Amino acid sequence: MPIYYPDILDQRTDPRTFTYGDKDVMLYALGIGLGADPMGEKELRFVYERDLKVVPTAATVLASAGVGRAAAGRTSAPLPEGHRASQINFLMMVHGEQKVELHKPLPAFGTFTAEGRTVGAWDKGEGKGAVVVNETTWTDEKGEKVATLTGSMFARGDGGFGGPTEGQPEPHATPTRTPDLSVDIGTRPDQALLYRLNGDRNPLHSDPEFAARAGFPRPILHGLCTYGMTCRAVLQATLDYDADQILSHQARFSAPVFPGDTITVDLWKDSKEISFEARVKDRGVTVIKNGLTVLR
Repeated sequence: MPIYYPDILDQRTDPRTFTYGDKDVMLYALGIGLGADPMGEKELRFVYERDLKVVPTAATVLASAGVGRAAAGRTSAPLPEGHRASQINFLMMVHGEQKVELHKPLPAFGTFTAEGRTVGAWDKGEGKGAVVVNETTWTDEKGEKVATLTGSMFARGDGGFGGPTEGQPEPHATPTRTPDLSVDIGTRPDQALLYRLNGDRNPLHSDPEFAARAGFPRPILHGLCTYGMTCRAVLQATLDYDADQILSHQARFSAPVFPGDTITVDLWKDSKEISFEARVKDRGVTVIKNGLTVLR
């Protein structure tokens, strides 16, 4: 089923209530490599239940805590009468950009309600794909907004639907000066096997045969794991691990990381904005572009 425009802009998901706890928070932090030094007190706060802190980018996985991403899938709310339901070819979809905005710091546990909607769709042309932007909003038990997650997806198999070709939001412009500082973060060979326990069990990240069929020499790291590692770099290098200072964290995915790679995160600090990019020096490839962290 193709994309129908502008009908797709009326597509929403039914509200879904979920609960996460300290185990889910700690598993995410371990999945992005925090806690490697058992004597490192600042990182220990993210992986030990005493005075537990939450990495802001954990919002990308906590809504599926304990049930897995498939079981936590999006259930579409009814469309207005006469509107057609769009169905994207998920086998041809690639994660393009991700943003997490926290309206208040995430607690170590809680119950929330998530509701999603499509906020944009741009047509690259027949055979050239489409860009679809979805937004998910969390509210707490008081009905107060807690987080807004915005994800841009490149739907490689869904171009030519007759939607707008211009007007897509421009990515954040990374400063042209030399980075103010750089951080090297190593990944473990089994990093993807640990990170997948947060809910995304796509075999692309665990099965060598599946990865080969997808054109990769071996399983790749989850893009959202790399995204979380850039947030870890910001916390480590500029905020002394004070996660409560982060209002939002956004980035574009530009190339995959292989478990075992060392990621170099370049950072530029300008008042309340921290720009960043990430690269794997050994392979000469940039894996994250147009990154921006905004502080409170």
